[in-house]
Amino acid sequence: MDTKHIKISDYNYDLPDERIAKFPIAQRDHSKLLVYKHGEVSDDVFHHLPTYLPQGALMIFNNTKVIQARLHFRKETGALIEVFLMEPAEPTDYELMFQTTGHCSWLCMIGNLKKWKEGSLKRDFEIKGHKLTLSATMRRGDALGSEAQKMVAKGGGTNYWVDFDWDNDKVSFAEILEAVGELPIPPYLNRKTEESDKTTYQTVYSKVKGSVAAPTAGLHFTDAVLKDLDAHGIDREEVTLHVGAGTFKPVKSLEIEGHQMHTEYIVVHRRSLEKLIKHECRVIAVGTTSVRTIESLYYMGVHLLKHPEANEEDLHVNQWDPYELSEDGNLVDGITPMQAIQAIIDYLDRNGLEALHSSTQIIIAPGYQYKIVKMLVTNFHQPQSTLLLLVSAFLKGDWKKVYDYALSHDFRFLSYGDSSLLIP
Repeated sequence: MDTKHIKISDYNYDLPDERIAKFPIAQRDHSKLLVYKHGEVSDDVFHHLPTYLPQGALMIFNNTKVIQARLHFRKETGALIEVFLMEPAEPTDYELMFQTTGHCSWLCMIGNLKKWKEGSLKRDFEIKGHKLTLSATMRRGDALGSEAQKMVAKGGGTNYWVDFDWDNDKVSFAEILEAVGELPIPPYLNRKTEESDKTTYQTVYSKVKGSVAAPTAGLHFTDAVLKDLDAHGIDREEVTLHVGAGTFKPVKSLEIEGHQMHTEYIVVHRRSLEKLIKHECRVIAVGTTSVRTIESLYYMGVHLLKHPEANEEDLHVNQWDPYELSEDGNLVDGITPMQAIQAIIDYLDRNGLEALHSSTQIIIAPGYQYKIVKMLVTNFHQPQSTLLLLVSAFLKGDWKKVYDYALSHDFRFLSYGDSSLLIP
C-alpha cells in the first residue's frame, strides 16, 4: 500500500453532534467498553476490562499531566489576547521550565494576533498574598537567534516565541499557571472550561506536567480498576509523551502526504525498556499517545544500531521514517524489536543515563506494520483524523465495523466519550 497517497476522505463517517460527549459520566470506570476481538464485536462496562486481558501481559500508560496552558491578557484598548503555551523554549526541559522563577520563554499560539502588533501584555494578580505582574513579550524575526528561529519554524507558521517575566523570584512558573492559567479542553466540546474539568480531564495516574491535551483513553481508569489489573497479574508500566495541540489538527490535504505531523516529546525510563525486553516486546497500549511512544522506540533503536554515536536529538523519529526505511513497513533490515530496544538500553548504559529523552513525529496509517503493540485501549476518534488512520492500521482496515457498532449501540464519542479494547 502507498501510504502517502491514502485519501483522507476514505476515513470519514457521520458523527452527529449529540454523540459527542460534552462532559464525562459521573463514575469514570462505568463508561461503556466496546470489545473487538479477532473481528468479533461486543460491548461491556469499562471496569470489566481486566477480565479480557491475558495474565502476565504488560500494559503501558502515558503518565503526562495536562497543564493550564491558556493565558488571557486584556490590552488597554479592551482587546482580549489568548496566549496558548505549546512547548518550552528557554529552558527547553519541561521539569526545569516549571521550576523557573522570574523569566522563561515558550513557543505559543496566539489568539487575536492581529490585535497584538507590538509591546508587552501585562496581567496583575495575587499568589499567596503577594501581588505579581506577569508580562508577555513576543519576539519575532531579527530579534530571534538562528536556533530560536529553527524552533519557531517547526510550528509550521502557527508558533510564536513569547518571553514571560514576573516581578517575584520566589514564585515559580508552575505556580503562575496554577493561579491564572486555564485548562485547555478540546475545541470540539464547544464550551468553556469548568472547575470540574481540572479533575475530570486528568488521568488518575497523571504525574509529569507538559501536555496541552489529555491522553483520553486513560480517563476511564480508576484506582479500583488499576488494583484489579494487578490482581489479574497484569504488569503495569508508564511512559511520558507530552500531547500537543496538533493532536486536534485536522487533515486538510486530500492525501495524507500533505499533512504535517506535530512533534511530541517523550521520556522513557530504563526500567520501562527492561520491562519491554522481559515481555518480549509485546504490550497492551493505553491510548494512541502510548502507541506513538512505544512504536517510535523501535525506530530509535534501529537508528542507534546503524549510528552508535548518535545523540538523543538524532533519535527524533520523522513522520515518514517507517515507510522510507522499509518498503513494506515491516522490520528494517531484519532488526527485531528486541534488538532495537536493547540498543536503547545499551545507549543509556554508555552515556550513564536513566531515561531516554527524545521526540517523535511518527504518523501511523494503513500500510504500517505494528512492531510492539499487540492490543489497544482507545476512545472513538474524529472523522478524517490521523488517530482514525492509526486505528485502521491496527485493525488492518476493519475500523468501520467498530465505528458502525459504536454508532448503532449508543456509544459516546471523543475525549469524554466511551472506550474500546481492540484485539486484532
